[in-house]
Amino acid sequence: MVVVLGAIADDFTGATDLAGLLARSGARVSLRIGVPEEPPSQTAPYEVIALKIRTIPVADAVAQSEAALAWLQAAGAKQFFWKYCSTFDSTPEGNIGPVAEALMARLGTKQTIYCPAFPENGRSIFMGNLFVGQQPLAESPMKDHPLTPMRDSNLMRLLAPQVTGDVGLIDRLCVARGADAVRAKLARLTDQGIAHVVVDAVADADLEIIAQACQSFKLLTGGSALAMPLPALHSLDGNSIADPWQALKGEALVLSGSCSDMTQRQVAAYATSAPSYKLDPLMLARDGVQPVLDWLVEQSGAPLIYATAAPQDVRAAQDQLGRDRAGVLVEDALAQIAVFARDKGVRRIVVAGGESSGAVTQALGVTRLDIGPEIAPGVPWCACDSDGKRMALALKSGNFGAEAFFASALQKLDSL
Repeated sequence: MVVVLGAIADDFTGATDLAGLLARSGARVSLRIGVPEEPPSQTAPYEVIALKIRTIPVADAVAQSEAALAWLQAAGAKQFFWKYCSTFDSTPEGNIGPVAEALMARLGTKQTIYCPAFPENGRSIFMGNLFVGQQPLAESPMKDHPLTPMRDSNLMRLLAPQVTGDVGLIDRLCVARGADAVRAKLARLTDQGIAHVVVDAVADADLEIIAQACQSFKLLTGGSALAMPLPALHSLDGNSIADPWQALKGEALVLSGSCSDMTQRQVAAYATSAPSYKLDPLMLARDGVQPVLDWLVEQSGAPLIYATAAPQDVRAAQDQLGRDRAGVLVEDALAQIAVFARDKGVRRIVVAGGESSGAVTQALGVTRLDIGPEIAPGVPWCACDSDGKRMALALKSGNFGAEAFFASALQKLDSL
């Protein structure tokens, strides 16, 4: 099977987000967890490799992304996509810019674009500034993110410290004039030696124009929505169509590690009708995870276990335990809970939060996900094998979905 697009995602929820949007085309999409150990075989037209590199040291992030690129090149991919969060989650050190430059160097390309817009989920870029709904990024709840607090809304200023090349902008006025205008502006920026180009987008039509203008680019970077128009530009044969997705039945569990504003509301909404247990990093440090497992054994239905908390509570735990240890305690606990739940018969798990999804998926030993129906924009159900058992996973980015997301996710499976 010819691989027309090879994508690298910086976390697991972002990878499922991207895979789900590509799957809207009806084409086969293969989502692999981590860089595959085996040489490419039985590939799909769209290959997505999910990494867990958003907040790790820059050198490690670059090394993993280069390994993923090498595998995709060996698979014969024609074009490549570096996918990061639609809220541009990063620090002044990286990892968005350093990974992009490393991929550019490996591919021998002198220019790429940056477009994290996702209009369907309220992420837009205007004059280089990223908006979350009607709020500038730096005024949105992302300003208090526990790992990547976003205190500036201007993508050019955010990107510049992360890269060695110059940063430029193609604004909405240029995009509105069409693909030819965007191509001409990119050429002029190339002549000026500008390697990194932020591109405005406020609607899906803008993304279609950008995709057309950059159809010949070896490397594109952005949020998942930028990849959504690409299948329409690719020539795929009948063998590229995905097989029907089979829904899975069985016991369910909801795990939430995200502390985003939306996830806080989702947890509050779901906890009104389901058994719930709040994880406290301080208690985990003292007692371990066994009390949670004991509680879970006694539950029925689809219980919720969550570490979701308000920013001030997160900071209080970090002050006592250290930022990294507080996060690791929660991730390790959610991972152990997921494995325990699987072994006691749970076959459907919803996970909220990129870091949490990565920890859970790795603990379950998942190496590949089959993409199923979308629950909300950018959040599909996925099927996987874990220790010989077939399971359904929904990996949700913290900010995605409506307040009733957890209940809606389980109802979606029941209705199939």
